[in-house]
Amino acid sequence: MAEAIVKPQRGMGLFRMIALAGAMALSACSGIVPRGAPETNQPPPRPTRPAENPEPVRPGIPQDDQRHRVALLVPMSGTNAGVGQSIANATQMALLDTKSEKVRITTYDTAGGAASAARRAIEDGNGLILGPLLSEDVRAVTPIAAAAKVPVLSFSNDSSVAGNGAFILGYSPAQSIERVVSYAAKSGMTQFAALVPIGLYGERASDALLRAVRQQKGDVVSIQTYNRSRASIDAAVKRIPATSPYQAILIADSAGTAALAIPTIRATTGASAKVLGTELWNTDSAVGDNKALNGAWFASVPDGLYRQYAEKYRSRFGKAPYRLSTIGYDVVLLTVRIARDWKMGQPFPVSDLMSDDGFAGLDGAFRFNKNGVAQRALEVQEIRDGQTVTISPAPSNFD
Repeated sequence: MAEAIVKPQRGMGLFRMIALAGAMALSACSGIVPRGAPETNQPPPRPTRPAENPEPVRPGIPQDDQRHRVALLVPMSGTNAGVGQSIANATQMALLDTKSEKVRITTYDTAGGAASAARRAIEDGNGLILGPLLSEDVRAVTPIAAAAKVPVLSFSNDSSVAGNGAFILGYSPAQSIERVVSYAAKSGMTQFAALVPIGLYGERASDALLRAVRQQKGDVVSIQTYNRSRASIDAAVKRIPATSPYQAILIADSAGTAALAIPTIRATTGASAKVLGTELWNTDSAVGDNKALNGAWFASVPDGLYRQYAEKYRSRFGKAPYRLSTIGYDVVLLTVRIARDWKMGQPFPVSDLMSDDGFAGLDGAFRFNKNGVAQRALEVQEIRDGQTVTISPAPSNFD
């Protein structure tokens, strides 16, 4: 386990670091020969010390009665160690920036098993769990945490694992699709098509598209699936009926996969269709470099503060952060805010998470719905001449 001593999120003086200094005084005592005692060549007697009963050394983390214990459950080894370390670094920055003296965060590696990491965290006295990252880990941790009445603020984007004390902070594909479809509809587009990968993400993207288009009173003319090979993607595009023209086509996959599909789209029925992406595009630092994506739209969390954060992160840790790490920063801001009313020795006040006003951070405004899923204020971006440009800003609140 690695422990973060002090750490930072949205709306407070960003990235100011503090240094702590301490001083230690030493004292000594000497023996005194009583008046009238005979002279002797022997050294003076040592003063008698009172019997000492030191506290026994116990296993686990030393108790801290001044700060709330919070556990961070992320992969610190294995295939996902990079993103886990980036999230852990972000929580350090957040505590430093907020200068909070009420929260103590200890990191637990989930690579050896999220359930065992959760048990250790609860045994150590943590009253709140931040993480884990993967949906299967959330499923493993939630019943253990719920039995101990410890809430879980997960970084997963799988809404199906929310509930029973688990909250989901990840960027939801459904919200991203709803936002970009809404913007397209307001721009006059009513006929939509889609390419989605085979699997759970594709199924959920399809459902989200159907709901979003229905809300805008438009039509989905065709949804085609593929297995991520170039041949399969081309075949999926060609299966869209020529008799079903569309004004916009959603490609529910990474920016790189979308770029593979666009030449075939332009050569068939979608010569002038607007290409729409999902929140996955915002995790690709090279999304603007692909000329095939020029003019495409996608919706995601705002990027304005991320650029400043990334510079500070790189300066402190010597490398670029993972885009997802801002969730770690923002969840610490949320925790520090609620910690003002979190009484020592008492359970974490879960009701404070359900504020209608929500919270603010590097990724903009967000709040939890009744199901425990983070509802986010998203912006729409366009890829234009090698850059991403905001064409529809995210709302600053939920009024």
